[in-house]
Amino acid sequence: MDQSRKAPLAYLVHDINDSAVRRRVDLFITEGLSVGVAGFHRHADTPGSGFDHPAIDLGLTQDAQLGQRARTVLRHLLRPVALQGLCAHVTVIVARNLEMLMLALRVKQPGQRVVYECLDIHRLMLGSGLASRAMRWLERRLLGHTNLVIVSSPAFAERYFARKQRRRHGVLLVENKVPHRVAAQGKCLAKGARREGPGGVLRIGWFGMLRCRRSLEELGELARRFPGRVEVLIAGIPSPAEFPDFYGQVAALPGLRYVGPFAPRDLRDLYGRVDFVWAVDYFEAGLNSDWLLPNRLYEGLAHGVVPIALAHVETGRWLSRHQVGLLITDALAELPGRLGSLTADALQSMRAAIAALPDAALYQTEAERRTIASAVLGYAHA
Repeated sequence: MDQSRKAPLAYLVHDINDSAVRRRVDLFITEGLSVGVAGFHRHADTPGSGFDHPAIDLGLTQDAQLGQRARTVLRHLLRPVALQGLCAHVTVIVARNLEMLMLALRVKQPGQRVVYECLDIHRLMLGSGLASRAMRWLERRLLGHTNLVIVSSPAFAERYFARKQRRRHGVLLVENKVPHRVAAQGKCLAKGARREGPGGVLRIGWFGMLRCRRSLEELGELARRFPGRVEVLIAGIPSPAEFPDFYGQVAALPGLRYVGPFAPRDLRDLYGRVDFVWAVDYFEAGLNSDWLLPNRLYEGLAHGVVPIALAHVETGRWLSRHQVGLLITDALAELPGRLGSLTADALQSMRAAIAALPDAALYQTEAERRTIASAVLGYAHA
């Protein structure tokens, strides 16, 4: 993409150790942009250790601790020296999440574009109380100074930005599709030989950000009802706010195994060990959980694994449109019967439907990456 060659871009992020941040940086670099990264970190990992160039660490913030995060952001609003240095000569500032948008607009200079990347709608933004109304008012004010909003689900654009924030134009949908660089190995696994299912153990994988207590309870109950028949493999980062003792909770549930956090290079091995991926999320039921399209949806399908999802949410609607997956309305009422009667032929039929999906449904194509980069730089309109 000739117009974007060497165009300088600053990427301000809420967690510089988030693998999704690294995927976005890879996309920008692949399309020829020169990217500088600054952000907070949520865990004790070495901040920004996955980038080719050092990222500017703005400090530690804690999950579900809005007061602590607000104080940390305020400190940088009052003294934005590090951000001013990073953003002084860039063409575009991309801000991932609301707190980073505040910082981006604090250091923005005349002529610079600002792109707001919104990947989740926090429940505070959706309430009817004074605090929620104040936060939506603040976001609306900030949105007026942005050139583009990036969302990962059409429901975010329709249900939130259009209806609640009156932002109907300048919104670009960028689904959490599998990056092009891992497409080949994923397709190889999806279309090749897989582990046996019925007749042996059925394994369900729960991977990614682990923050849903009800999911853990339901998975534990499924394994309890089918000892030796249903097992659950868990990998990712548990929310300490939701699971103060995640290791202990999992250890107390027979048939469940937690193997810790994972890196992108581990995905092929993880998905190769399971028959189903748990794409159910009750964490913010009726709100964000109903609207999102999670990474594990695309990753699971790209590796030939059947997603289990609620039929009435956006994930279920995506699966229904593409005629793949195992859709339910009540996990504990339906899954025991569905899994108990599952035959090898039925599971193979589910896998065949996944293998028949068009690549563009799961993987970021070259044309899609060019479109994203062009929109970010202002060469195309969302």
